[in-house]
Amino acid sequence: MQMNMVSAINSALELIMKENNDVVLLGEDIGIDGGVFRVTDGLLAKFGEKRVIDTPLAESAIIGTSIGMALSGMHPIPEIQFAGFMYEAFAQLINHASRYRSRSRSRFTVPMTVRVPVSGGVRTLEHHSESPEAFYSHVGGLVVVEPSGPYDAKGLLIKASKMQDPVIFLEPTKLYRLFKQDVPEDSYEIEIGKANVVREGDNLTIVTYGTMLPLVKSVVEKKGVSAQIVDLRTINPLDEKTIIDSVKKTGKVMIVHEAVLSFGVGAEIAARIAEKAIYDLDAPVLRVASNSFPYPFPGYEQYYIPNEVKISKAIDKLLSS
Repeated sequence: MQMNMVSAINSALELIMKENNDVVLLGEDIGIDGGVFRVTDGLLAKFGEKRVIDTPLAESAIIGTSIGMALSGMHPIPEIQFAGFMYEAFAQLINHASRYRSRSRSRFTVPMTVRVPVSGGVRTLEHHSESPEAFYSHVGGLVVVEPSGPYDAKGLLIKASKMQDPVIFLEPTKLYRLFKQDVPEDSYEIEIGKANVVREGDNLTIVTYGTMLPLVKSVVEKKGVSAQIVDLRTINPLDEKTIIDSVKKTGKVMIVHEAVLSFGVGAEIAARIAEKAIYDLDAPVLRVASNSFPYPFPGYEQYYIPNEVKISKAIDKLLSS
């Protein structure tokens, strides 16, 4: 069945809730309104107000309550309306959700999946276009997932709902309704921690994820270059093997992500390549990312985040080196 990311995630949530009565959704306006992007539309009518809970505008309380539910044997799936709002719950996630397993020597776990729209390109206001994956990946006890299409979003979310550790599930806002894919109506799972080689190639490797994957694919196809494209799917834990294998195959690698360049996911990947495959490289690792300052007002975002021109020039530079 053809689905966009919104309908794929909605389908996943319905299947998850049918399978496990301990799953509860909670968040701002997710019930009657179906969420700001209508991802949870119709679920209140199907499962009732005890399992689809409209909360106050209080992100710290949403995550704190979810942690308590998880410790009590439930599996909450809280929604935070926008990535920039989740910083209000940073202490709950970092000090508590991520640490209960280690703090209790695995006597307690926090099976919780936090859904949050991320990234820009849709002309939103301040705090609505954050790309916070590096923040949460820096914390050892959090799993960080970011799908790049409807098929992956459904399979990864269903898998996340069965994990016993907290998962930060990042949903790229721009991709919610950008395109459709064939998505099974039944339940299926995609392995978390495993990257996906979405395109085979011989001359260079492009590692990317989230909003940048459709853009990278488009640029590569227009240029007609033999590029192997690796979609991370999971930021933490990182699938190092798939990346290193691709680098050894092509000898050239560039990393493209929407988050800022400094201290980001691209830097981590570049460091691992330097440690594990530096002698297989024919050229220095190249990173394409956003500028290292706060997200700008909507009129300037097309100059701030990676675009077709920046990616195309980077490919030319890498292939000519």
